[in-house]
Amino acid sequence: MARNKRSREAREAVVENVDGGLAELMPDRDRPRAWTLLVDGAPQSHVDLDDPAHLAFEYQRRLGHIADLVAPPGKPVHALHLGGGAFTLARYIAVTRPRSTQQVVERDAALVRLVRRELPLDPQDRIRVRGTDAREGLAKIADGWADLVVADVFSGARTPAHLTSTEFLTDVRRVLRPGGYYAANLADGPPLAHLRGQIATAATLFPELALVADPAVLRGKRFGNAVLLGCDRALPVAELTRRCAGDPHPGRVEHGRGLTDFSGGAAAVTDAGAVASPAPPPSVFR
Repeated sequence: MARNKRSREAREAVVENVDGGLAELMPDRDRPRAWTLLVDGAPQSHVDLDDPAHLAFEYQRRLGHIADLVAPPGKPVHALHLGGGAFTLARYIAVTRPRSTQQVVERDAALVRLVRRELPLDPQDRIRVRGTDAREGLAKIADGWADLVVADVFSGARTPAHLTSTEFLTDVRRVLRPGGYYAANLADGPPLAHLRGQIATAATLFPELALVADPAVLRGKRFGNAVLLGCDRALPVAELTRRCAGDPHPGRVEHGRGLTDFSGGAAAVTDAGAVASPAPPPSVFR
């Protein structure tokens, strides 16, 4: 009886104030030990403790494809996650690439405590969490340490301005090993000025870029997420395209001339002129 009672209690939503607002862990009714994290009503992460390789959100699936392609299957990697959420992608890499070494930088200490308590990490997974600002944490990483740097930082539903500039990406390049990947989760809507500016900014640091998004987002029909991938070497565009096309919510991959045309001559962003990404319309999370 006691075990059944605990099971019922575990499926209740967990709601707490954290540094970034009101955090909610909502149970997934279709998966016994899966949860969705929302902050101020904006979905941030989905985690299945029984199956960490399950990626429910479309942008997380796209980041998962990138993590799969950064090195041969199963090979351990060094991964840096700027923005923690519920540590979804770090958990994914830990189970798909055992013995990987990962660092998560998350400034919201109260959120980290909540996630550690309710969705605990496996101590064997070699995931270290640093409680600091993403850019300050990035500055402490050794040159050439990372095979993969993932930027998935949102204050509420907006990317902070200081994580959108060439100065920020210069430090990302510093910590990446040759051939390493930079992947950023970006959010924008029509007229896509923020997204175009981020492509132009990344192009100043990375000779190879690809962008994955829902076609409706790329056409400026709705607000949504796009994942930008950068590297100093040729990217596996064909394989990334195949994987994203096979997702439950297929994504389109832009690369090369098509991506240059899409950016439309936007100017690169510097610290002096950086602004946060646009706030989503209220209808996005209804």
